[in-house]
Amino acid sequence: MEEQEIQLKVKKVTDKLTESMYVLANEPSVALYRLQEHVRRSLPELAQHKADMQNWEEQSQGAVYTVEYACSAIRSMTYSKEYFKSIEGLLRQTISTKEQMGSAPGRSTLAPQAPCPSPSV
Repeated sequence: MEEQEIQLKVKKVTDKLTESMYVLANEPSVALYRLQEHVRRSLPELAQHKADMQNWEEQSQGAVYTVEYACSAIRSMTYSKEYFKSIEGLLRQTISTKEQMGSAPGRSTLAPQAPCPSPSV
């Protein structure tokens, strides 16, 4: 019987000790300490990820601006088709006039003239 009492007392002591350890391990100050350690360890990595993301955002915004600028330039080029057709017509007319003047008897070649101002677009 004495052995059973000792075992019972040992079991009670170990249960109380286990409970005390559990309470100490889960005490709020210990939890806050663990939280602080987690933040201290993970914060530099998170800050680096944030800096990387900001860098990527700047690069992508630059690329978007470049693409929009290129699209605008291409649109302007398609609108300039009318001007090129007009220039082509004027050049053909000038060549035709020059050929007519060159083939006319008694005509000498004209002295070069100052260039005409370019049309504003």
